Amino acid sequence: MSVEGWDLAAVVSQLRQIREGLPPSGSSMLQPVPLPSRQVLSTVVDDLAAALFPQRLALPESRQAGRALPQDSTDYYVGHTLDACLRSLRDQIQIELAVLQRENDPGADRPPGDLVERSAHAITREFALQLPKIRTLLDSDLEAAFRGDPAALSLDEVLACYPGVKAITSHRFAHALHSLGAPLVARIIAEISHSATGVDIHPGAVIGDSFFIDHGTGVVIGGTAVIGARVRLYQAVTLGAKSFPQDEQGYLVKGQPRHPIVEDDVVIYAGATILGRVTIGRGARIGGNVWLTSSVDPETTITQAKAISETFGEGGGI
Repeated sequence: MSVEGWDLAAVVSQLRQIREGLPPSGSSMLQPVPLPSRQVLSTVVDDLAAALFPQRLALPESRQAGRALPQDSTDYYVGHTLDACLRSLRDQIQIELAVLQRENDPGADRPPGDLVERSAHAITREFALQLPKIRTLLDSDLEAAFRGDPAALSLDEVLACYPGVKAITSHRFAHALHSLGAPLVARIIAEISHSATGVDIHPGAVIGDSFFIDHGTGVVIGGTAVIGARVRLYQAVTLGAKSFPQDEQGYLVKGQPRHPIVEDDVVIYAGATILGRVTIGRGARIGGNVWLTSSVDPETTITQAKAISETFGEGGGI
């Protein structure tokens, strides 16, 4: 039986016409510059986690089955793993900076210059210097998860199994990179974690120590959210935006604070939705399925019976 051809010449031609007909806001996509790789960055995150927790997360080829790394080889493993993954991370950041360079100078026909290479190296170096602080924050997150969940039998179980811990681990890495000037790499890391855990945390969100997301699935935290210390969220909590102002051309205004501030020691139960630049005061408790678009005083408990009923007509989302 003969197999018909795919008429690829016509398909390729039509795809080219579509690419060349992109509107001005997508014109940078015409520049032949690759984007950072999800596959590479996924490996980078796994390696970073293994380097921060070598006695628990060291890759199988680095240890015998069922045994931790020998003490005298742990530093070597950490150093070797960090050197390799930081080099990969630097290369991905350089790709991002090259894309930015092309967008700022679309007529340029040259490879990334020394400035891009130096900037990528500087960002990676500063990120590496933050890893001890990130490890300390993650220790507090692990402890918060263990203490906050009566079903948790050990810190090892929390580290290996809890999607909220995986999500905050990726966020600690992504937030540092976002703050240092690699927002696209940071966002890719965040979305890799989102796909794996069902927890959507924008890398711009500021999150204090001892943070715990129980169960995790469906949690959404917007990019300008600010979360204090010892905060606990349950599944399907949204910290989102109430409305989206537009500029004179009708484009959404970006970068303005539009997500909630959650102060220390707050607990937000499953399904709660909090929208806008409101403040949830220290020690407050927000009950399940509550809808909030106004601030809450410290040490206040809000349930569905107490929540203020209001009409919502300003748009929504994160």
